[in-house]
Amino acid sequence: MTNDKIIELAKDVLNQDIGALKQMIDNFPYGFVDAVNYIANELTGKVIVAGMGKSGYVARRLATTLASTGTKSFFLHCAEASHGDMGIIEDNDCVIAMSNSGETKEMKNVLDYTRRFGIKLIAICNNPESSLGKVADINITIPDVSETCVIGKAPTTSIILLSAISNALIYALENLKGLTGDMYKNWHPNGKLGASLLKVSELMHISSELPLVKKDANMMEILDVMGRKVRFGCVGVIDEDGRICGIFTDGDIRRRLHEGIDIMKKTAYDVMGRSPKLIGPDTLASTTLLMLNENKIQTMFVVDNDKKPIGIIGFHDLLKAGVA
Repeated sequence: MTNDKIIELAKDVLNQDIGALKQMIDNFPYGFVDAVNYIANELTGKVIVAGMGKSGYVARRLATTLASTGTKSFFLHCAEASHGDMGIIEDNDCVIAMSNSGETKEMKNVLDYTRRFGIKLIAICNNPESSLGKVADINITIPDVSETCVIGKAPTTSIILLSAISNALIYALENLKGLTGDMYKNWHPNGKLGASLLKVSELMHISSELPLVKKDANMMEILDVMGRKVRFGCVGVIDEDGRICGIFTDGDIRRRLHEGIDIMKKTAYDVMGRSPKLIGPDTLASTTLLMLNENKIQTMFVVDNDKKPIGIIGFHDLLKAGVA
């Protein structure tokens, strides 16, 4: 098989998946709205997402992502449910049962349990007349499409649809519950995600650590501050009111010397860069990293609403925190 043929086959799969998604958009399952409103506004317990096989993997991912974005949720393996795990379902919970065909045999005991104890049941399947669809309180019906498989049987395109409607459910609930970066950070305290949601105020150096000089400082004063606070490689220049009006870096020393300027006879105001990049204390660490990279700089001063310096943060601070 040629490389061109391999690419052609891959594109055929992608086009079939896109076509299936378009079909779901054009015939949107309006049970979705009922499910979102119920979970967001009426549910007092947790969401139990049940599945089996390939659909079970999507169900597990839905449960864990719901839990990490503000909706209390757990995954229930349908086979394990019949061996004791059914006990995680409580009276005020609801069950989202995910099965493409709606005929997953291992799911029967879960469905029977919800009916016996009056547990709200939300079905995600391709057939509202299936064993699952018939007993559900709410049906989110996805298209019944051909699988992108040589024999047309292996779960492929159907998994794309199940994943896509799961994403839509997650996103809708995030919005209705008012998910914020602070909330997300609390649920993800470790790892790169949690680090990227840290604020500058949690990482910046403050008070006596700030390398600052007045605008009329001479070069000896500037070099003294830079030498004592060498980690930053710069000094911030403040005006008579204590506001940042410029910045002078160790790179500026080289550049001024290259330009033939006798910097030892100059003041901070004479040699400083007059457009320093500044940030506020509530800026996210991830945004700070982006600004440093975009401006090709290593350090930024943190200022209050009056442009007065309250901190300084550098690339190495972000690196140490796990953001970079």
